[in-house]
Amino acid sequence: MGKYIELNQTNMDENVKEGVALVDFWAPWCGPCRMLAPAIDQLAEEFEGKAKICKVNTEDEPDLTSKYQVRSIPTILFFKNGEIVDQMIGATTKAKIEEKLNSLL
Repeated sequence: MGKYIELNQTNMDENVKEGVALVDFWAPWCGPCRMLAPAIDQLAEEFEGKAKICKVNTEDEPDLTSKYQVRSIPTILFFKNGEIVDQMIGATTKAKIEEKLNSLL
């Protein structure tokens, strides 16, 4: 069963440097983030072995949040081989996220 990867200062670079990675910047108090959470969990299972599905808690990782210039949440960054290739800001649908991931694979 696939599970998303919790990212922090220590493991961020190693998890996004190769292949495709989705990084969801969220916070526990954020309503739209909580609405998106089940979709992120499902994508982690569906894309296991194809793409890394990751989350960054902006409360716990203010330095990462600042480094990637995340100003509103939820923000999803899409990485391909260590480079940010796209982003989605605000609540969105699982289908739109899935479409973006598939286009990067």
